[in-house]
Amino acid sequence: MLNALLMIVSAMLIILSLLQSGKTSGMSGALTGAGGLNLFANTKERGSEKFISNATMVLGIAFFVLVILIRVI
Repeated sequence: MLNALLMIVSAMLIILSLLQSGKTSGMSGALTGAGGLNLFANTKERGSEKFISNATMVLGIAFFVLVILIRVI
């Protein structure tokens, strides 16, 4: 039961991660360091971007909890 739920959460997490818009200038920005990585910057997400971001966070937490539960049981 928990394994099936973990697979569903995993698939949804992958799909939502792929749906998120990129926040860097692409592969060239990743290689050259353009833009930098600022983890503490305020993000101005609105509408569907905010929903997808929040859903990804919730599914990530659910994934973590399910893995711990499966390992303990």
